[in-house]
Amino acid sequence: MNTYFSSASQNLHTVRDFLRFAVSRFYQAKLFFGHGSSDAYDEAVYLILHTLHLPVDTLAPFLDAHLTDIERSDVLSVIQRRVEQRIPAAYLTHEAFLGEYSFYVDERVIVPRSFIAELLRSQLSPWIAEPESIGHVLDLCTGSGCLAILCADAFPNARVDAVDLSPDALAVAQRNVADYELAERINLIESDLFTQLAGRKYDLIISNPPYVDAESVAALPQEYLHEPKLSLGSGDDGLDATRTIIKHAAEHLTCNGILIVEIGHNRDILEAAYPKLPFTWLDVTAGDQFVFMLHRNDLI
Repeated sequence: MNTYFSSASQNLHTVRDFLRFAVSRFYQAKLFFGHGSSDAYDEAVYLILHTLHLPVDTLAPFLDAHLTDIERSDVLSVIQRRVEQRIPAAYLTHEAFLGEYSFYVDERVIVPRSFIAELLRSQLSPWIAEPESIGHVLDLCTGSGCLAILCADAFPNARVDAVDLSPDALAVAQRNVADYELAERINLIESDLFTQLAGRKYDLIISNPPYVDAESVAALPQEYLHEPKLSLGSGDDGLDATRTIIKHAAEHLTCNGILIVEIGHNRDILEAAYPKLPFTWLDVTAGDQFVFMLHRNDLI
């Protein structure tokens, strides 16, 4: 244990003490926050309360509580791992959130983060007028299964195929599907995008595929190196997976089916590559350049 953490084990006693210490160490280490928390304070609060098995949204009543020796050791350990190994908080707690939904995660899957989750809260209104009419949904590159689970909730009559190339990712997805008691409605399929889906058609296809370009992958903060490489980069310009999805989606969409794909910061590159496709760019909290929609007829 380095000097900072050795000294802390003797001199910190309350939750307030450990919170101040954690925030100081996080700033000193210049950690990157892009996996759930937006700054050092929020991440410190979350990690400390989670480690102490306290409600993560209730800090004030516990600020001046003294920790036991075991609790002090546990909290220091998680702070030290965050600082020295730069492990994203979600992998330290095995928990990630999309809105009010929580999911089990570990380093077999990317930490859930998707603008599509925002759109599913409103059942893709106004693009889908009758959510009850959606019978079959495909979630490509499902990872932890988070978007598949949100789709099952948003479209109560739908059966969802959740596809991923990684058997490790599907094992995590299976755990989350079981936790939400959706095994009868969500079918997990190991497939490289559409390769194992011959003959299957869907009213809705969603995907949050890998979309980081090679230059950006090489410059990612260390925290991202804990995530599966397959989940991040997709060729030189980040659009290899998206090209395959666009090429084959029409084969798997019903007559009125729609395709929704998240592509990060690649709108200009995508529009230049497909000047004749009438992309509809959906509004999310970060703007209208991250998620596109196409109807089946647009893709024929």
